[in-house]
Amino acid sequence: MYDVIVLGTGGVGSAAMMACANRGAKVLGLDRFPPGHDRGSSHGETRVIRRSYFEHADYVPLLHLSYRLWDGLGQRCDEQFLHRTGVVYFGPQDGIVVKGVLKSARDHQLVVEQLNAKESADRFPGFVVPPESAVLFEADAGYLDVERCVCAQIQEAVRLGAVHRHGESVVRWSARKNSVVVETDAQTYTASRLVIAAGCWAGELLNKLSAPLRIVRKHLHWYASAEKACLESNGCPCFFYELHGRYFYGFPGAGDPGVKVAEHSGGTQISDPLSDSREEEADDTQRVEQFLGQYLPGVSMNRTRHDVCFYTMTPDEHFIVDLHPEHESVCFAAGLSGHGFKFTPVLGQVLAELALDGRSSIDVDFLRLDRPSLC
Repeated sequence: MYDVIVLGTGGVGSAAMMACANRGAKVLGLDRFPPGHDRGSSHGETRVIRRSYFEHADYVPLLHLSYRLWDGLGQRCDEQFLHRTGVVYFGPQDGIVVKGVLKSARDHQLVVEQLNAKESADRFPGFVVPPESAVLFEADAGYLDVERCVCAQIQEAVRLGAVHRHGESVVRWSARKNSVVVETDAQTYTASRLVIAAGCWAGELLNKLSAPLRIVRKHLHWYASAEKACLESNGCPCFFYELHGRYFYGFPGAGDPGVKVAEHSGGTQISDPLSDSREEEADDTQRVEQFLGQYLPGVSMNRTRHDVCFYTMTPDEHFIVDLHPEHESVCFAAGLSGHGFKFTPVLGQVLAELALDGRSSIDVDFLRLDRPSLC
């Protein structure tokens, strides 16, 4: 008998395990795959972290807490998980990215520099500025070592007394007022509370909710670069481009396998992430390489690695974090929509508070299941 069972121990689930265990709860984490696996969303070496959040200014207070929690985890583990390389944004002055970044900066007094084309070329020579594009730079942004973050959160949870089991698939769960039962293909577990943080499998485990989730396949690419301007060691930051309704992002080269780049927009909708072919899609590769040729000319077309991850999308592209409307002993996070990893330690704390206290002291009301934009 456990206090809390956590289903899914990727980014959010590993953080929820750690937060519950830190409260002294008896915790069990369950996952089909081993820590740091490459079958869902939380893998691919790196994820961007930034405070100047163009998606919605209400995320910024969560980001302030997230930065503190990532730094705190690094101190406890004597490792660096958050690398402050900065992020440079390129996009039309009236576009979604630039307008959103500047609004977040105004609303929350963030330090964001506005550069002209010459200033950008002088400071960041690896990037071509699109015609009539604005350029913004946030120095406090950077990236997270995604697999290392997940593994560290699981290790810290276990150090605090949690039990982690992988290699078991959840068959079903059921809940009463003060208890839950989880059946896997290996055995049955009981607990007082249940946390569902199953990533692209959340829809299956929450299938009785009217949570409109869809899964899209996303491709990650790495390319060799001998150009010093594209290397982290030479001050190259992370980057984000808005180009005619498409969005591309990436990370500076730091040795093998090179510069990482991907398209944030689009994606192929799939039905089953477990059996998905994960094969390269020629049109995606063509768009990425056309982008590189135009805007990062110092990067070669010698691709050194390709990988696939999945976005679990909501209609408004904002997360869903809430108590289950039919079972007060169950809470969940779902639909992180391709921009959630940076928030995982905060979401873990929110889920721990929802599970153990029935409410959270962290303001995530704009992420509730019953918000109008999901109805």
